[in-house]
Amino acid sequence: MTTALEQVNAAAEAYCEALNKADGDALDALCHDRFLMTWVKDDGTPRFLNKEKFVGGIHTLDADKDAPSFEVISVDVEGPDMAHVKLWVDMPPRRYLDYLGFFRVEGEWRLITKLFRVAEGPEL
Repeated sequence: MTTALEQVNAAAEAYCEALNKADGDALDALCHDRFLMTWVKDDGTPRFLNKEKFVGGIHTLDADKDAPSFEVISVDVEGPDMAHVKLWVDMPPRRYLDYLGFFRVEGEWRLITKLFRVAEGPEL
């Protein structure tokens, strides 16, 4: 039997692999219907994207031919139904720092929030 920590870590890895493969269908299955992605533009303006726009955007990308490049930095599970994951994932030419929020819904861990920023440094 896998622990909640192992399940959330596996969901985070599945998220990174889906990004690498530009697999919108896998992300659609992973994300809760009320998923919301948030980031701040260079001018300080917050931006928001719902599940439909996020998954639709992933469908337009080309799959990366290299193996996925990511690192799960931390996983915090609180109680039986909430978790937070900090990770970086490479989507050349950029590296992204993501904070992912998961809820356990009907026995499955679903991605409900994503906060991200582009990592500092040169292009990959």
